[in-house]
Formats: sequence, structure tokens, C-alpha cells
Amino acid sequence: MTNQDPTRLDRIETILATVAEQQATNTQAIAQLAENTNRVLSRSAILDDVLLELRDSHEELKREFLENQRTTNAALNQLGAILVQLTRIDPQN
Repeated sequence: MTNQDPTRLDRIETILATVAEQQATNTQAIAQLAENTNRVLSRSAILDDVLLELRDSHEELKREFLENQRTTNAALNQLGAILVQLTRIDPQN
């Protein structure tokens, strides 16, 4: 029975050493995962900011386009009215 005790103790020590190695490996993997997660979250925050800026810029450009379109149409209407008046004044042309 005395011969079995050291063998059993040796197995327990081997198992504990294996568990300690696995724990160290897992700790490194968790640290790497946390680092990757932080990097992804940082990039995501940057992309969210860029997206918001793009949306704001798009809305502003859309408003400017609509305003330009409105003023251009108004100018064309005025030019059309002037043309009609000119053709009434000198109908030969």
C-alpha cells in the first residue's frame, strides 16, 4: 500500500501541473481576447462617428441640392416670363 501512495501522489502532481499549464494558456487566451475585443470596440466607435458624420453631411448636401434646385427653377421661370414679355414686345422674332 505504501508503494501506491507515491504513485497516486505523482499522478495528482502531474494532473495539477497540467491544470496549471492549461490555466496559464487560458489566461493568455483570455487576455488576447480582451485585447481584441477592446480593439474591435474602439474601431466600432470610430466607424459609428464616421457614419454619423456621413449622415449629417448627406443631409446637408441634400438640403443644399434642393435649395439649388428650387432657386434654379425659380430663375428659369423668371427667364421664361421675360422671354414671353420680349416676344410680345417684338413679335417679329
